[in-house]
Amino acid sequence: MGQRQHWAIFINNRSDKGFAVDLLMRGTDHDLFTDLQGQRGALFSKLELNRFMDEEERHDKKIITKGVAQSLKSMSSGEQKKALLKHLLKTQPDFLILDNPFDNLDTETQADLVKRLQTISEHTPLVQIVSRSHDLLPFITQFVELEGRSLRRVRTRNPFGAASDKTNTSFTAPIPPPLVLFSFDGEALIAFKNVSVQYGDRPILRDINWQIGPGEFWQLIGKNGSGKTTLLSMITGENSKGYGQELYIFGQKKGSGESIWDIKKRIGYFTPAMTDKFTGYHSLEHMLISGLHDSVGLYVKPSEAELRLAKEWLQLIGLWELKDTYFHEMSMGNQRLLMTVRAMIKHPLLLILDEPTAGLDDTSAALFVALVNKIAKESSTAIVFVSHRKEKGLEPQFIYALTMHESGSIGKML
Repeated sequence: MGQRQHWAIFINNRSDKGFAVDLLMRGTDHDLFTDLQGQRGALFSKLELNRFMDEEERHDKKIITKGVAQSLKSMSSGEQKKALLKHLLKTQPDFLILDNPFDNLDTETQADLVKRLQTISEHTPLVQIVSRSHDLLPFITQFVELEGRSLRRVRTRNPFGAASDKTNTSFTAPIPPPLVLFSFDGEALIAFKNVSVQYGDRPILRDINWQIGPGEFWQLIGKNGSGKTTLLSMITGENSKGYGQELYIFGQKKGSGESIWDIKKRIGYFTPAMTDKFTGYHSLEHMLISGLHDSVGLYVKPSEAELRLAKEWLQLIGLWELKDTYFHEMSMGNQRLLMTVRAMIKHPLLLILDEPTAGLDDTSAALFVALVNKIAKESSTAIVFVSHRKEKGLEPQFIYALTMHESGSIGKML
């Protein structure tokens, strides 16, 4: 038997990834993938993971984690992907589609996954969908570019790299001011003082001491499962583990009578999973203004001042001419820009960006990073940027790192 063929499909901000996945899963007759004609594929993707998590939450039905006490949703990204890959291989597919397999994984987990995929490649053809050139698996030799719905063979291992280097990542207009400015007189917006967290007998965090001051730009890093999500959820009020501990949110001790809604209105938050909630027919203009009302979509008539503010922000990110376009019709890169602006439009005291560049191509990621840097420089909003990837050009003032130990992750400023 000859050497197995493995493909990379390079995608960018204009690619219709769903089209390519559907084509492959149907047993494609496309002449670029002749070896896969009539074969049965399996999809390794975040969407597949979300489907299994939804099934588990709605119907209490475990499919890929049978016999495991921990819920799929509570697992780290690395544990989730390991469970999905194990499940897919049990079905003995003829080939595997790897949709940006390294998104949301720390460096060590990425390296382990590469080794696992190298072994799998010896007996199963792989098709890797790649949005970041650095993620390309080393053993892949067949390269295809997806532009819209058009597939064409290419010879280079980085067809979009040159375009990325030439991208204009400058935003010339200033950051629009808020309609109403939040006031805060304290020294620390957020303060963890010897905060520890454990679930059952499993320690997650140990003696965390971290203080975020007004206007500071932080990057939060740590391996999968180190407790980054736990930290963020205590800040936003989604996690009750902060009660009874020395945790202060906007100067008030957690559990001292604060309103969760009062906390949330002073926080801007974006993670890519949020875009799944915005599947209705919301225009870009209305989507942006909804950030002023903390609602999923706009259900009140906007004021003239709100319309002017939305125009200024849309002009800044180059989307004003598309203001009446439905959000779900936009490219992923433009959706991320808009959702970040939506989180920022009220100039919150704290802006949390949780893995915001996952799934973006190199060009879109560079544009996103430029916008975040601009917000940090021109506003008094503090930023916490969470990412496993070292984004080129990102300019945080401080880095807070979580290091895993058997007794729980400890944190320190780098």
